[in-house]
Amino acid sequence: MTGAAARAPVPTWLATGAGREAAIAARLGAPAAPSPDAGSSVVILEGMPTGLSPLADLADTSPSVQVLRIAPGCLHCSGNLVLRVTLNRVLRHPPEQLYIGLASAEHLELLRDFLQAAPYAALLDLQADLAA
Repeated sequence: MTGAAARAPVPTWLATGAGREAAIAARLGAPAAPSPDAGSSVVILEGMPTGLSPLADLADTSPSVQVLRIAPGCLHCSGNLVLRVTLNRVLRHPPEQLYIGLASAEHLELLRDFLQAAPYAALLDLQADLAA
């Protein structure tokens, strides 16, 4: 598959903390030059929303933002199975940017190591973490 190999890695941020959804929404809601053909964004969140999620409103008003939720539980300790399946589905049609919101930063470095190993090392360009 030469097309997949030539594809640029997707800029990816890991977000942690109680305000992770608001921090991600703030980054997504303030593009430098909003336009109908702006790149797509996918947000993968661990856990269910607590109260009103700023990302729900953003996803409802912006067709270029997709929010996916994974059941609560450490993404690393669960063997990464649910995260692998979700990432593989998302990366079939890669977004312009990807955010992964974690409920806890306890195993953040282990998850980062997982995402920096094959096959994701070639598909994702991990950015500085967002702590909120």
